[in-house]
Amino acid sequence: MKERTRPLLLSLLIIIVDQLTKQLVVMTIPENSIGFSCLGDFLRIIHVRNTAVAFSLGTGLDEAVKVIFFILLPLAVMILLLFIILSDRARMEITEVQRWALAGILGGGCGNLIDRIFRNFRVVDFISNKFYGLFGFDRWPTYNIADSAVVISVFILAITILFERKGSAK
Repeated sequence: MKERTRPLLLSLLIIIVDQLTKQLVVMTIPENSIGFSCLGDFLRIIHVRNTAVAFSLGTGLDEAVKVIFFILLPLAVMILLLFIILSDRARMEITEVQRWALAGILGGGCGNLIDRIFRNFRVVDFISNKFYGLFGFDRWPTYNIADSAVVISVFILAITILFERKGSAK
């Protein structure tokens, strides 16, 4: 396997784990119900569907607009990320850690895009954390493995960009 394609293993792993966990939730927990709680009610595994994007933004949009902004635009971004990860020219501009972070974003983005395409814009979310009233949330908005991968990868990418020394890219 070529070195430049290795980060795609992370993308594939994220997609597989994301889709398997979503399928497990769909098969075992009725929609809009709690399947499991631990640490009191700090962590809950629940089954909800998000018909929009982060924090349910865009729920009331027309279906044609959703196709553009929730399927076509993300698909174009996923293709761009794939190109950057595989590009020889980009290899000179970004570090290996940044390439892996982009692969994490690609995997998470594809995981949710699969739901939007094959589950009629209804992304399966299932992780719910107590948030103790911070920012007005008793509970943080429910999320999934794909969402976690994107957030963690964007954080890693941002840190590497902020603290990158000039000339440190390969």
